Amino acid sequence: MDDAPKKLKSNIRSTVIVLFVMLTIVGTWFCSTALGSAAADVNDPNGPKVTVTAPTSPEVMKYGLIAAAVAFGLGAIGAGFAISHVGAAAMGAVAEKPEIAGQALIFVALAEGIVVFGFITALMILGKV
Repeated sequence: MDDAPKKLKSNIRSTVIVLFVMLTIVGTWFCSTALGSAAADVNDPNGPKVTVTAPTSPEVMKYGLIAAAVAFGLGAIGAGFAISHVGAAAMGAVAEKPEIAGQALIFVALAEGIVVFGFITALMILGKV
């Protein structure tokens, strides 16, 4: 009976690790492809002339995009974690006392606000890049 929770935790842990590794690989590939092609077009003397209007270098832009992705991603992960715990507790409380359903919904909405803060932070970072 003790094997089932350990196996579930092990499966969840391995799934999360695989997810983060895949996101890291795909994100790095997309960033390097997008920024590499833009740099190749600008520095190619025989290619079409491209006017660069951004005052920032590709290196600064790369770190700005990564920072925005991390801000939004961690906000979304934190909101999911909070909603899973708060939602489970709220549903248990509503099952015992149905008249507190409105109050339980408020706590779930407060946990959802975390992702909004991450999104706003990402937009602010992208506005500076």
